[in-house]
Order: sequence, then structure tokens, then C-alpha cells
Amino acid sequence: MLALVLAAALLLGTVVGAIAVLGAPARADESSDSAGDGSPTGARPLVLLGTSGLQWEDLDPELTPVLWAAAQDGAIGSLVVRNQRTTTCPAEGWLAVSSGSRSVDLPADERVTEIGGQRCRQLVEPDPATADGVGSPVPGWADYATAAGDSSYAARIGLLGDEIAADGLRASAVGPGAAIALATADGAVAGRAIPRPADPADLEDLVAELVASQDVVVVDLGSVQDWVAPRLEDGSVDPSVVAPDPDEHRAAQVAAIESAAAAALAGVAAALDADPAGAGRTLTADPLVVVASLGDSGRTPALQVLLARSAGTSTLPGTLTTSSTRQHGYVLSTDLLPWFLDTLGLEVRAASGAVLVGAPPRVVVGDATPEAGDARIAGLVDDNTHAQAQRPILAPFYLLLVIANVVLYALVALGLTRPATTRLGALLGRWLHVDGGDEPLSIIRPRILRGVRTVSVALASVPVATLLTNLLPWWRFSPPALGLALYSAVFVALITALALAGPWRDGILAPLGIVSGLTALVIGLDVVTGATLQLSAVMGVPVLVAGRFYGFNNTAFALFTTACILLVVAVTNPLVRAGRRRLAALVVAAVGLVATVLDGAPSIGADFGGPPAIVPAFALLTLMALGVRLTWRRVATVLLAGAVAVGGFAFLDYLRPPASRSHLGRFVETLLDGGAWDVVLRKLEANLRILANNRPLTILALAGVLLVVFVLARPVSKALTEPGGGRFGWLSGGAPISQMGDVTPMLRPGLVALAVAMGIGFAVNDSGIAIPAYGVALAVPLLLAACASWMLTRTEVMVVAPPAAPATPTG
Repeated sequence: MLALVLAAALLLGTVVGAIAVLGAPARADESSDSAGDGSPTGARPLVLLGTSGLQWEDLDPELTPVLWAAAQDGAIGSLVVRNQRTTTCPAEGWLAVSSGSRSVDLPADERVTEIGGQRCRQLVEPDPATADGVGSPVPGWADYATAAGDSSYAARIGLLGDEIAADGLRASAVGPGAAIALATADGAVAGRAIPRPADPADLEDLVAELVASQDVVVVDLGSVQDWVAPRLEDGSVDPSVVAPDPDEHRAAQVAAIESAAAAALAGVAAALDADPAGAGRTLTADPLVVVASLGDSGRTPALQVLLARSAGTSTLPGTLTTSSTRQHGYVLSTDLLPWFLDTLGLEVRAASGAVLVGAPPRVVVGDATPEAGDARIAGLVDDNTHAQAQRPILAPFYLLLVIANVVLYALVALGLTRPATTRLGALLGRWLHVDGGDEPLSIIRPRILRGVRTVSVALASVPVATLLTNLLPWWRFSPPALGLALYSAVFVALITALALAGPWRDGILAPLGIVSGLTALVIGLDVVTGATLQLSAVMGVPVLVAGRFYGFNNTAFALFTTACILLVVAVTNPLVRAGRRRLAALVVAAVGLVATVLDGAPSIGADFGGPPAIVPAFALLTLMALGVRLTWRRVATVLLAGAVAVGGFAFLDYLRPPASRSHLGRFVETLLDGGAWDVVLRKLEANLRILANNRPLTILALAGVLLVVFVLARPVSKALTEPGGGRFGWLSGGAPISQMGDVTPMLRPGLVALAVAMGIGFAVNDSGIAIPAYGVALAVPLLLAACASWMLTRTEVMVVAPPAAPATPTG
């Protein structure tokens, strides 16, 4: 009966905790105002100055004085432009403005409307359909529509143009990219399409004329693109063309963007000076002016420039943020369309069938001094440096982590058997001309076990050490990998020393409890305080991917859940040994409740796939702590409780206002709108991409599994059950390793709970196989450390004599 009460309490407490935190505002939105001014005053005109490839590093007070000044006294942020591919072309950035979704162009060899052969298509001006350019068809729209139809993101390209046309607003597009942004679903520009003047003075006059009479003005300022060698008709590179200096090539393009932006901003100011009341427009308030770099400059992704300011006098300087990221200074390209519609006072019509996944940015107000503005710009430059440093390190880091784990498992399972160590010792003795055969096992055995324990604890400390390393500016080293390695090594050494020092060092589960407890504490505190520690951490959030910026991403979920389960095992083990199972069960339920609320609450962890794994795992662990025998009915009840918990989180989040919902509530909205199947397919595609794209890691992981199953299983299983401990008896004092369960009764239930959590996490999260892999990286080394600690407590040593040498024949 008590078991049922505790399981019900865990579920009820989870839901109550969720309700308690639902009213809390998202941290990124606290003390913030709507982008552009201090308070929403209704619909206002929009002026969008778009470009591509412009990064904060490109801005300079002397070389780009106009953009620098606008950034100093405006609201600024980094625009994450990732769409469906690693890098975003200019056309795809403009399509994201049009659709509010991740949109792509067709690959070069599949395009029908453009045969340039380059990865990114060259944008061309629309041919005017009428004398004034109204309703001009956008070149390449058929390709864009085909790509959108083939995508699982179900992008509704033309959505912005459709809403502007439906509301009767007056709009003009200057330049080819602007025409894409203002196109309707059929590919015709919603308003006038005007070629961009080459002369900055002409552009200034044109913008002044348009701002005085139009509600929406979009200007394509051009782009900053890496140099690409022109190709001949046969596809080969033209050898007669000499590549320009990369820095000079980029600087020239940035100067052109600065000139065009200065002209456009001067045109906006001239229009307001001539008609301060905006009598010539439908929307008479001061326009919101946005400068946005919508795509990458080449094959290397980067954070892009985004700044907003009111054309009037009500601009509040500060940093842009959005509920999509909940991080100061980060805005997604999918947030732009909701922002622009909100600015214009428009809502997506139900007839369009579109669901916006982004949210309008807001301003975290800062100081208005030039020095404060310079500091904000410097912070955004540092954010991009950090993101750029993390990107090339990820693959080698995970490769080394997997290799280290597999090597450790193999050495422990194969290298520490008595025959193997005897042969290795003899071999080393011959090489070094040292006779170590007389050294007793009472000396060798503790050394080896302490070595195994130290290495295992150090390896298990790597995940939390890399997170703590993000407190220090490792990315400013040259090369950044050196800084990461040095700082991480220091934290690993400190954590290992903490786990193996002090009066607790002889406890069997003490190292396991300390490392797992520290891991859970660091991740939990980071998530509660805004998850800033995970940004661009090597085992954290790769911001250039435009994934989860807040709460529990899949890596954090796997590590946090594993750490919480192992921590509970270490804490409750002495209680169960003392016969205090009820208290142990209460501790398990309490930790499970806290973990579930932290992970699933929309205003904290906002992890849709977390509670379905955490609730069943801790509910089962609670029952096992009580000594309750598990049956299929009880297991099914627990799994149902997990489903109810996550459903409750999602539905309660859906009841909040749309602008305040996390992705939990937006998923319910998508489900009600009939788009759930697209989400499921996209998650499945993500799982398959992890297996296909990370081939070295996948092959290595599979090799590790095969090694464990076919090579290590037999000797380990014998060591678990044989009375003398099998080939590991010389380490375990002649006892089977299964006797470890007598002094660690919570270890086996903990492993069952961990398998349940990682198994369900594997099934319901889009990281798939990565979920259990992260859990294994923390759990298995700590289990090896616990096993070594138990063996060190064995006082009875079974000395195994080496096999006698064959008799020498006499003749």
C-alpha cells in the first residue's frame, strides 16, 4: 500500500510542481521591453534593411561608423540563421523572413529557374509585371516552392506577403532579396518591386520616398560572400582568374553594406523630418527599423548582426532576446516573422494553416552611454568567437571520449584478468630487465585497484568538468583546443581529488556519489539560473545549430538523469542496509519529484521528452527501494504515470498565452492543428542523421557494443558468479563480484532505473542513440570505480601461483 501511495505522490507532486512554476515568467523576458521602444503602442510601420554574411566582427567605429553608431544606441543581438543545412544562403535567409520557418533552396543541380552552378544561387531583380512594379513575379519561386513542399518543416513561404496583402497594407521591396521576403504564396510581390539603385544618393532618396508613403519597406543591402572561383562550361575552375586577398575582399563588401545602410537610414530620417506625423501612411506611428544579416557568408556558419531601433526618439538601447532562446543576445531567424507581424499589428489568418514557431524579440534594457554600447557589441563578438571555437572541437572531443571509455572497459575486462597481468608483468620484466616476480599480491593488488578507481573517476568527471570549464574563456586561447584541454584537466583533477580524498575515500559508493552529485548540482543550478553555462560548451549547446538554448537539452537531460539516479543510489544505500527502506523510498521519491519538475517545467527545464523517462525510472526505483517485487501490471502503471505527467506539463503550458509558451505548449498547438506527424517525421530524420553523419563515432560505438557482447561478456559473467571470482579472483579476494550486492543493495535497482530512463529517453527524444551514450559515459566509469572500491575493502586475498614452468628434459 505504501508503495502505491509513494508512486501516486510522485506523480501528483510532479503535476503540482508544474502548476506552481507555470506562472513564473521566462528569465530572458524579465525586466525587458518590446523591441524598439518602451511599451507596445499598437501597429507601427516596418523598415527592414536586410543583408547576408555581416558579422559583429565586421563592424568598426572607423570603418563602419553609421552601423556602429546605430548599434551603440539601439537594441542589438546575434541572429542565428541556421535553416535546414549547416550554412544558410542569402535566398534561404530571405525565405525564413517570408515563412517564419526553416526554409531552403533546392541544391544547385536540381534547380530549374537558375543554372549558375554555385552552391548559393545568385539573386536577380524581378521583372516588373506592371509599370510601377506591383505584383512582379519573384525569380526562382518555383524552386523555392518545390523545396518547401519536400521539407518536413512544412514551411509556408509567402506568408508575410499574404498577410500584408490581406490587410491592405502598402509595401515595397527594394532589391532581389526584399522581393523574396514580400512575395505572396504564388510568388508575386505584395506591393511594388523596385531595383536597388547603385548610387547611395539615389537609394537615400528612394527610401525617403517609400517611408513617407508605405507601411512596409524592405531593402536588400547586398551581401558579404566568400570569394568563389568562377567555373568554365565544363565545370572546371577558370585558371586565369586570380583569387583576391580574403581580408581585402571581405572589407570591400562590408564597406558597400555600410554605404547602403547609411543611405537607407538617412532616407528614413529624411522622411520623418518631412512628415513627422506619418500622414502619408496607413500606420502613422514611428517606424521600427531593423538591420538584419539573414545568411552566412560561405561554408562556415556564424552568428550574424541584428539591430533594431525606432526611427523616432523612443529607442531604448539594450540587448535583444526572445522566448525562443531565453538568452540575452540570441535571436533565431524564425523569430523575425512573428516580430514583424506583431509590429504591423497582424495575426496569421486561420485559413493559411500556418503555425509560427518563433516569438517576437524583446529588449533587455541597458545603459545608454557609448561605453555601454561598445561593451554590448564586444560581448556579441565574444559570443561568436566562442561559438566558432566550439564547432571544430566537437567531433574530435567526442571521438576521444568514446575511445577513452572503450579502452578503459577493455583494459578492465581483459587486461586485469590474472593470466593477462602475469604475462604482462613478465613481458615488462624482460624488457626492463627487472625481476618483479617476488612482489606479493598484497602490494600489487591495491595499486592496480586504486589506479583503476582513479582513472575511472577522472573519466566520469569529464562531462561536468567541461561545463565548469565554460566559466573560463578557453575560446580565447590560440588554439582554443589548448585552452579547453588545460582548463578541463584542472577541473578533472580537482573533482577526482575531491572524490578520492577525505574521510569518505574508503566508502564503496563515495566516489560515485560525489561525482554524480556534483554533476547533478552543476547542471541543475545552471538550468535554474538560465542555462548560460551550456552555451557553446563542448558538451553543451552548439548555438550555431539553433537548437535548444534553454532548459534541458538532450545532453543535459541524459547527464542530469543519470547523475540523479546514481546520487540516489549512493545516498539511500546505507539506509536500505540499515533496514530503513521507507525512508530510502521517500528520499528516492523526493529526488525524483525535484528532478521531474526541474526537467519538465516550462519555465525551467521545458523538456518535453524528459518526464516520460524520469517519472517511470524513479517510480520503479521507489518501489524497489521498498523491496516491492515488480510485476507487469506495476510496470505498466508506472509507464502510464510518465505519460500522464508529460501530458500534464504540455497541456498546462498550452493554456498560457501564445507568446509565453515553450515548445511543450507549441507542440500541443501543432497537434491540435494536425501537424504532429510532420514533427514525428522530423524527429525520426534527426535520429537517422545522428547515425549517418557521425560515422566514425557510430562505427566506434557499434564496435564497442560488439566488443562487450562477444568478447567481454563471458569472462565478466564468470567473475560475477564463480565462487572464486574467476579470473578476477586475485583482485576480489577470491569472492565473486556478485557479492558486491550484499553491501550495495541499491546498486542493482539503480541500474534497472537507469536502463529504463535511458531506454525511454532513446525512444522519445530526437537525439536517439546519443541519450544512452551520454548516460554510459558517466555511469559506467563510476560503476567501475565502485567495483574497485569494493575490491579494496576485501581483506582476504587469494594468491594465484603462476603456472609451473615445464620440466627441462635431461639428456
